[in-house]
Amino acid sequence: MKKIITIIVLFVALTQSSAMLAQDLFKGSDLSTIQVDNLSDNDIAKVKSQLQSNNITIEQAEPMALGKGMSAGEFSKLKTRIAASKSNISTTDNSAMAKDSGRKQEEILNTKNKSNLDPLIFGSELFDNPTLNFEPNLKLATPVNYILGPGDELQVSVYGVQEFNASIPVSIEGKVSIQYVGEIPVAGMSIEAATQKIRSAIARVYSTVSSGQSQVSISLSRIRTIKITIIGSKQPGNYSISSLATVYNALFLGGGPGTNGSYRNIELLRDNKVYRTIDIYHFLVNGDQSDNVGLKDNDVIRIPAYSQRVTLEGQVKRPGIFEMKKGETFADLLTFASGFTDLAYTASVNVSQKTSKEYKVRDIKSSEFNTYKPLAGDIFRVTKILNRFENRITINGAVFRPDVYSFFEGMRIADLITKADGLKEDAYSKRARIVRLKSDLTTEIVNVNLEKALNGDAEANISLRKEDVVTIYSILDFVEEYKITIDGEIKNPGIYNFDEGLTLNDFLVQAGGLTGSASKRVEIARMIMSDQIDDNNPAKAELFNIEITPDNNEQAKNFELLPFDVINIRRMAVYERPQMVTIRGAVNYEGKYVLANKKDKIYDVIQRAGGLTSVANVEGVKIKRPIQTKQIEDVENVNLNLGKKDSIQNKLVDKLKNEIKFATIPVDWKSIAKDQLSNTNVILFPGDEIEVATFTEGVKVSGNVVLTSEIPYEKGRSFGYYLDAVGGVDGKAWKKKAYVIYPNGKAAVTSSFLFIRSYPKVKPGSQIIVPEKPEVKKTGLAEIIGFAGVLASVAGVVIAVLRR
Repeated sequence: MKKIITIIVLFVALTQSSAMLAQDLFKGSDLSTIQVDNLSDNDIAKVKSQLQSNNITIEQAEPMALGKGMSAGEFSKLKTRIAASKSNISTTDNSAMAKDSGRKQEEILNTKNKSNLDPLIFGSELFDNPTLNFEPNLKLATPVNYILGPGDELQVSVYGVQEFNASIPVSIEGKVSIQYVGEIPVAGMSIEAATQKIRSAIARVYSTVSSGQSQVSISLSRIRTIKITIIGSKQPGNYSISSLATVYNALFLGGGPGTNGSYRNIELLRDNKVYRTIDIYHFLVNGDQSDNVGLKDNDVIRIPAYSQRVTLEGQVKRPGIFEMKKGETFADLLTFASGFTDLAYTASVNVSQKTSKEYKVRDIKSSEFNTYKPLAGDIFRVTKILNRFENRITINGAVFRPDVYSFFEGMRIADLITKADGLKEDAYSKRARIVRLKSDLTTEIVNVNLEKALNGDAEANISLRKEDVVTIYSILDFVEEYKITIDGEIKNPGIYNFDEGLTLNDFLVQAGGLTGSASKRVEIARMIMSDQIDDNNPAKAELFNIEITPDNNEQAKNFELLPFDVINIRRMAVYERPQMVTIRGAVNYEGKYVLANKKDKIYDVIQRAGGLTSVANVEGVKIKRPIQTKQIEDVENVNLNLGKKDSIQNKLVDKLKNEIKFATIPVDWKSIAKDQLSNTNVILFPGDEIEVATFTEGVKVSGNVVLTSEIPYEKGRSFGYYLDAVGGVDGKAWKKKAYVIYPNGKAAVTSSFLFIRSYPKVKPGSQIIVPEKPEVKKTGLAEIIGFAGVLASVAGVVIAVLRR
């Protein structure tokens, strides 16, 4: 009796110590009796909450706990459990438990390295795919055969007239302790059997359960962690995994079989006996997971070395290295490799076998696939079928269906033409060609008279052979392609195909009809054909001059054309559309004006525009003439002898095309006003633009000067006055090349004579431009020395020559 009382007292003391730690780590005075293994997850959650409320870490609480008698080992356990804990749910908080009814599992950390095995080993990729790890799904219903053990946690609920709700762990002794009910041993029992046992125990305390007024619900809320051992894997060792884990999940964590590990004879050892032999090929080939059995605590997975492996390469859908079991055949190997590809040669397979001294080669015929048993180290090679046909024959040319057809023994030329739906209307029936492949793979030509062959002549209707290529000619192949040319005042000039019976009327319509500028004259040139050379007739073509009605495509005289005729429709002698010039600026009537006369001059157009206004600058009249395409072509055609790599001419052409759109023609209006025969009274061209500047007294100064500005004009002031007025020139200025652009577009440059520099005269509205001085590369000392050496060498040669 005393022993029983002592045990009860010790139990109460331990319980109180645990409760004291759970209630307040910082208020307890004696923590020497604490055993962390006896604390529930909810107790750990309370301790974690206390640390958070006091705003300290577990490391900061260590001196305090050790000072109150807690051993270093127990504190280390407490620290580990707090680090692994992620839940702050209390058993007394029923509402929180109702919200989180999902099953939990302690976090399991297993380091897995990527496999470096030969990727050709069939099945090795299974253990390198992170999306196929076979982890148990904790959200699925608990298996009825699940065996409970220490570390599991049950959610026990009584609902109805009486209510009770608690998460109850399975203790180390394998029992669950339910308030008012007592301890119930459940370790080693299935979840189904444990549920019945717990329900019966509760019914003895809760009377309404027996009467049916209250119901009992029991579920697995937390899964325990079990220890298993893997031998022979890439990462052998002990692993902590979920009690719901399976063999494949454990193999994945272990990295799969090692370099020499078997994929087909893996042993699951339970209680020191082989519980099951696992063949991973069942899953890889058929998706069969019957070998993927659940694991128990202390299970051992042993992966022995493989017994035999063979290699299958070439035209199979899944080439690689395969493990074979005793009694399996080559047909089984093909199944593992998913069979032949579409181009595989299946009549036989070549295999290289090892003997005790060397290799030997053997051919396995298709009839042996189901009986031949591969040997360790066999290398099977499946080749492609030959790129040739056993019954092909081809026909092309003037038949309705030229194509490739199947050949049969005894086939004749008439049979093949019938297969091709017969000859077309343009078929040349006097001859057909057969290109035949001889036995030595050279070719020969066989000619056939089609007309006789199709009329029943047995000798002409020759027999065909496979790979024959039959060509039926068309009469159109022998007809010369005739052309005819039309040019001049026709809407669509060009070269057209000639058809027999073509007339001038037909051709005019075919070419789009005459243009409005067509004259009545048409010239037709026809080639001269003769078997003999006539030296007295130098003519190269025969000419026909025909008069037509230009406003009608249907001519009274319908001239018949011949192949290679060249027709030229002449243009009317006078047919010019009105063309215009533009005038803008200080004239009374700006706008566009038609050139009424071929020799209209600038004076005539300005007078038609009402003359110059009172604010016009008589020295500011100029013509802007568009640069014509022909002018650019003339520049391109000039050979400046600058070499192909020189860019001067290219830059000039590019500048004319893209930058300079107009050429400026200065006009001396004062001279024209006095004498209309002045040479500056130029004749205008279509597109010309006349600009009359408005009088301004400013002089614009720009370029390499200190300040770009416009200076008021002062009569009699020199060029230098205006440069000084803008602050002079800058350091890069090339003053001796400065120039003036006058209002009419004319330019004047600086000149010099006997070291006396003469600057151009400045007028109202002028523009002074100071260009930038080009950079000159200075001659270095090394270049001077080199140049001097060259001169010395030349001098020596000259002296030597003179002495002779």
